[in-house]
Amino acid sequence: MSPVTDFDVDFDDTVAVVTGASGALGSAVVERFRTAGATVCAVDVVAPDEEDSLLEPDSGVQFYEADLTDEDDVSRLVSAVVDDHDRIDHLCNIAGTWRGGDHIEDTDLEAFDLLMNVNLKTAFLASKHALPHLQETAGAIVSVSARSSLEGGEGDGPYRITKAGIRLLTETLAEENRGTVRANCVMPSVIDTPMNREMMPDADHDSWVDPADIANVIAFLCSEGAAVTSGAAVPVYGEA
Repeated sequence: MSPVTDFDVDFDDTVAVVTGASGALGSAVVERFRTAGATVCAVDVVAPDEEDSLLEPDSGVQFYEADLTDEDDVSRLVSAVVDDHDRIDHLCNIAGTWRGGDHIEDTDLEAFDLLMNVNLKTAFLASKHALPHLQETAGAIVSVSARSSLEGGEGDGPYRITKAGIRLLTETLAEENRGTVRANCVMPSVIDTPMNREMMPDADHDSWVDPADIANVIAFLCSEGAAVTSGAAVPVYGEA
């Protein structure tokens, strides 16, 4: 599917923090917010000049290297962003990873902990430390859940569990911040990324969702157009 390119939002004079910015979806979200006029603070453990990064070194955004599983590092990150830009209006919790293949009885604790840390802990800590500043600006949080989080499945239970946790975190943030900070999440199925194409070379790639299309939905959820929407889990399956 080709990305939608004619959807317009205005983020002039706002500051967006995007985690997982060096990945396929994260870099698309960075670009979407940048073109909408936001000052974008791109966050990742992978710097733009590293081989695995999809974020261009000259992308016109400010990059912050941080370990989002470490609370002290997250606290320092948020303080640095506020010191540099005076505010935070949007938090996009994009950082995440996938592991699967084993039944619960065969899943190593190390693999479970990795998914809990990268998928859920990062969103929890980033939200926790950004919230006081988002409350000041009546800002918005958008996180990434997954279609598979809606039910149990064979072989990737820990991944589904962490993405279900994102939905519950979103609902909790929305309830606790009603009237101040809006919190929503998106639920992709299969995103058209280089890694997914490498893992599934024989799949129907034309049915997968372009990261830019998901970035459009995330931008909308942070915009005034979604001012009445909070606590939602929005499907972004496309035809996948």
